Amino acid sequence: MTIQFGYERKQVLQALRYHFITRPEIKILLIVVNIFTIISAVLVYMHRIQTLSFLIFSLLWFLLLLTVWIILPVGIYKKNHTFQDRFAMDIHEKEVVLETERGAHAWQWKDFSTFMESPYFFHLYFNKRSFFLVPKDAFKDIPQLQEVRQLLRTKIKK
Repeated sequence: MTIQFGYERKQVLQALRYHFITRPEIKILLIVVNIFTIISAVLVYMHRIQTLSFLIFSLLWFLLLLTVWIILPVGIYKKNHTFQDRFAMDIHEKEVVLETERGAHAWQWKDFSTFMESPYFFHLYFNKRSFFLVPKDAFKDIPQLQEVRQLLRTKIKK
C-alpha cells in the first residue's frame, strides 16, 4: 500500500505534545509538581506556610506546563525541516519505504521498537526518543486505516 502525505502544523504540535506527555520522566515530574502545589495550597489555607511558597509552586507548575505544551513542541517543529517535506510511503509486509524528492530509505519492521496512536498520527518509534509520524488522514478510507493499524500491531510489539 502506498500513501502520500505532508504535515499540518497544528496536528504535528498536538502529536509532539502527546509524545512528551507519554514520556515517563515528564509524567513523574508533572505528578511531583502537582503534589507539591496541592500540598502548598493546603498549607497556605491552614496558615502553616507563607503565600509565597504557594506562588512559587504554582509558578513552577505553570512553567512546566508552558514548556511541555508550547515551548518544546514549537521549538522542535521550527528546527525540524522534515515537517515541511512531502512524502510517499510504501507499507509492505516486510518493510516500510519512505521517499522524498531527496531520496528514499527503507526500514525493516524489526527496526521499530514500538508504536503509539494519537488522534491524528501513528508514532513509529525507533527508540525512546526517535520516532516518525505517519498521518492518519493520508489513508484513503477507514478499511485501509484499519489494515495499517492491524499490520502495526502484528509487526511492532508494544
